[in-house]
Amino acid sequence: MTIPVLVNGAKGRMGQEAVKAVKAETDLELVAATDLEDSLDDAIRRTGAAVVIDFTQPSSAIRNTETILRCGARPVVGTTGFDPPSIRRLQELALELRLGGLIAPNFAIGAVLLMKFAADAARYLPEVEIIELHHDQKIDAPSGTAIKTAELIAEHRGGFRPVGRQEESIPGVRGGRCQGITIHSVRLPGLVAHQEVLFGGLGQTLTIRHDSLARSSFMPGVVLAARKAPTLDRLYYGLEKILDL
Repeated sequence: MTIPVLVNGAKGRMGQEAVKAVKAETDLELVAATDLEDSLDDAIRRTGAAVVIDFTQPSSAIRNTETILRCGARPVVGTTGFDPPSIRRLQELALELRLGGLIAPNFAIGAVLLMKFAADAARYLPEVEIIELHHDQKIDAPSGTAIKTAELIAEHRGGFRPVGRQEESIPGVRGGRCQGITIHSVRLPGLVAHQEVLFGGLGQTLTIRHDSLARSSFMPGVVLAARKAPTLDRLYYGLEKILDL
């Protein structure tokens, strides 16, 4: 049997890639491709979509995920901009409705491995900073991947304190902080999605870097999530949570 899939945000760059990826798989069936001018609620109910892949805007991501769940479908959401309280609220709704799905700040398998390696390295090296680089059309900063990376590092190590004295002659020049970890965001044309995690220790540094050179790099993770979503018993946050399920 094939899994009926709806792609929301289908006119965007990530949405277009998702449409192509779903069409290329024999066990997935693209039943609809919707965007801003369409009613997501109506489209899900009309097509009977079991899984909805959402690549839209941070301003609508929470509302879209709630709509998907209330329509009885499984969300696979790559839109970023979720805050922890919103994630918890959506997870509670999914449990109430007995539905599963996934919200992932990054669907690239390599990016998930970067987070895993960084969390492990944090146990051994005393200081860390994150640099994330994206195309100039990305609205939110820092990226969801950078926030997720900082959270995972903090889980394995605990909070971090600034290195030495912090005197900024230009406010914000040292970046922002999440879980006590400094994050720097770069937005430039020509970039896609890139992240470095830099660790510093006595007489040494360690740099872990991942580069998505094309949006197609995210599609194996999207397809994996779409296949697994119908069997998930909760709404997970982070692709790493479902890789081994």
